[in-house]
Amino acid sequence: MDTIASLFSFITWPVSWVIVQFHKVYGAVFGPDTGWAWGLSIVSLVVLIRICLIPLFVKQIKSTRNMQALQPKMKAIQERYKSDKQRQSEEMMKLYKETGTNPLSSCLPILAQSPFFFALYHVLSNIASGKEIGAMNQALVDSARQAHIFGAPIAAKFMDSPEKVEALNASLTDVRIVTAIMIIMMSASQFFTQRQLMMKNVDLSVKTPYMQQQKMLMYIFPVIFAVMGINFPVGVLVYWLTTNVWTMGQQMYVINQNPTPGSKAQDSYLQRLLKSITQHGEVRGRRRKTIVKMIVAKASSDRNENERRFFSGLTKAGFAAQADGTVIKSDTIEADVEAGAAARRQQPKRQSKAQRQAAAQHASAKDSEEASEPAAEETPTTSLEKKPQGSAKAAAKEESKGEAQGDKSARPRANSGGARQQGKSGQRKGQQRPKHPSSKK
Repeated sequence: MDTIASLFSFITWPVSWVIVQFHKVYGAVFGPDTGWAWGLSIVSLVVLIRICLIPLFVKQIKSTRNMQALQPKMKAIQERYKSDKQRQSEEMMKLYKETGTNPLSSCLPILAQSPFFFALYHVLSNIASGKEIGAMNQALVDSARQAHIFGAPIAAKFMDSPEKVEALNASLTDVRIVTAIMIIMMSASQFFTQRQLMMKNVDLSVKTPYMQQQKMLMYIFPVIFAVMGINFPVGVLVYWLTTNVWTMGQQMYVINQNPTPGSKAQDSYLQRLLKSITQHGEVRGRRRKTIVKMIVAKASSDRNENERRFFSGLTKAGFAAQADGTVIKSDTIEADVEAGAAARRQQPKRQSKAQRQAAAQHASAKDSEEASEPAAEETPTTSLEKKPQGSAKAAAKEESKGEAQGDKSARPRANSGGARQQGKSGQRKGQQRPKHPSSKK
């Protein structure tokens, strides 16, 4: 670690000078030899560095947005070459090159902080050895050696020997308890920051190298810092814990105000925006208008599920989004919504399965009864019984009488198709006269 820190010795003087300037301010308030004065000087160094890195952070956000805009094309490439992983990777790299997108851009803030991190480590190592470094003379080095944070010197490490810790006027137990707590907090904040990014601000419907990279960092970085933390001085742990907390807060702000399209954070943001529009009847804030304007500019097929749900909610509330990011109250939409609500209220109640089966059985029973009644009425008219042999006149009279009765009974049922058919068949059967007994002779 000392060898790596020496590579960044060119920046140790600026870092030490900044710490000395902050120490003058805090030393006047808390005392020059206190841990508060030196600890807050290190925290202020972190804040200053992170403020200077804001332009780089903005560049990272833009690159991340470009990655998100390319996700539909990435998904198409994955579907097209899902059986050929090598060709899929080649097409992905070709797409990155054409659009000028770097999937490793999320690592830029960490890489930019590395020189300051190792320079601070080099300064604290020299303080622990009692050597002058950069802008810190021997008096300042001795003052820093006496500074303790919760009983642990800012130059002490978890792995220091009892003799070295005793030379710094501290106990080994205090040093290891304080450093262990700070290492756990540092690793936990790193893990929570990456997990927050993966769970809330990533479109999980598309698997990209950026997503795989973030998932890898979520598990690897906390382990790396936990292992390396045992060799960090207390002052470096203060530095890294502060920068992790800054990153976590900065990321929470970005997720809440400018979430990734298709993510859970975007769904939460659009639901809050919908609630605000419903309450106030307008889009409040320039940033919110920009979000609505971007969604309206998209084609219907290009909008994700969260955006379609947002527009559906606007329609139900009686609003219509405009191209400039504002909304208007639409009477037509409101009338359609009321009509739809009235139609839903007039719909019959849903029946259970047992009720539907009982209704079907009752209807079938009723139909069978209605079908059996005409058959019973037709029985006297359509049945042909064999008459006893008698005189020819008696047989003819009986036959003509039956035909007349058949005609009378068939007229009332002329409107029924089934009865008409039965009546005709009955007449046809009635027209078939039996042979006369005398014809046998």
